[in-house]
Amino acid sequence: MKTLEKQQIVIDDTTLRDGEQTAGVVFSLEEKKRIARMLDEIGVGELECGIPAMGKEEQASIRALVELGLNARLITWNRAVIADIRASLATGVQAVDISLSVSDLHIQNKLGKSRAWVKEQLKVALGFAKQHGLYVSVGGEDASRAELDFLVELLQIAEAEGADRFRFCDTLGILDPFSTFEKVSYLRERTRLDLEIHTHNDLGMATANAIAGIRAGARFVNTTVNGLGERAGNAALEEVVMGLKHACGIDPQIDTRRFVELSRFVGRASRRPVPAWKAVVGERVFSHESGLHADGVLKDPCNYEGFDPAEVGLQRHLVLGKHSGSHGLKQRLEQLKIDLQAVDVDALLTRVRHVSQRRKRALNDRELLRLCRVA
Repeated sequence: MKTLEKQQIVIDDTTLRDGEQTAGVVFSLEEKKRIARMLDEIGVGELECGIPAMGKEEQASIRALVELGLNARLITWNRAVIADIRASLATGVQAVDISLSVSDLHIQNKLGKSRAWVKEQLKVALGFAKQHGLYVSVGGEDASRAELDFLVELLQIAEAEGADRFRFCDTLGILDPFSTFEKVSYLRERTRLDLEIHTHNDLGMATANAIAGIRAGARFVNTTVNGLGERAGNAALEEVVMGLKHACGIDPQIDTRRFVELSRFVGRASRRPVPAWKAVVGERVFSHESGLHADGVLKDPCNYEGFDPAEVGLQRHLVLGKHSGSHGLKQRLEQLKIDLQAVDVDALLTRVRHVSQRRKRALNDRELLRLCRVA
């Protein structure tokens, strides 16, 4: 297993846990194995692979993942109770996330307990996990709504009891990147523990918040393929990695060329097809129709593409429709082996725009060839 401690940023992908918690999503064991292998092969450092306390069937599937002998570290999700941790030990994993509610709202309204009870629960569960030689991430559920100084108290306990890192969870996806940065920075300045950022997409800011957490000093980041997850989902693996690379200049050492392959498979397995406009991996995110954009891309792709589509396993498409220009049309005609000298390009462009307007969509090659014959 590679040494994660030496990596600058570690992706902890939770497709097999939080992703499968998407309402109505169930992965078969073979699908879980294939997803795990693909994530491992592209260089993801850690896989959150399930919840052993769910029962024998879940434990068996996690054990099957352990037996794959992946390079990635496998970690399970647990409540901060000894029974859950025992169930994880039975699967053969060597790392656990122990989760406990940390906001007063959850402590009082969900658990009916006190802060003192939470602190004692952390000591007991963490102590048990470390006695059994486990790597432990302490997960702060609803940390985004918790009082920061109480989180610092929990961090101090976690550090004293031997925890390996602390997971800051924006459980309801209510933060913006600025407040995420401020909160994670506050914790970073007050602990020696590694920090982990876990974000949700309820307000459409999961990726931005994940990157803000990393900017503030978190070294571990949770993702899911295609952004699967509870409610509006989690931070998408493909978005976080490409955002780090191209917006932040941070290379998390992931083989991004297989992103589309991975995305399509998870889309099929989850029965959540990937929208054509999905950021980074959507089939048509490198499609160009506007005459100005098509002309610019033909001259130099960098004019209108932030990165090469091949970097994630996609191809460029020049679409012929209402907004097309002559350069894009000529390029498509040449690809179809049409003699430009035999075609009135300006007249053909007018026809293309008219038909596209009437049909409310782009033209396919067969329709274009038919218009060429008419022209």
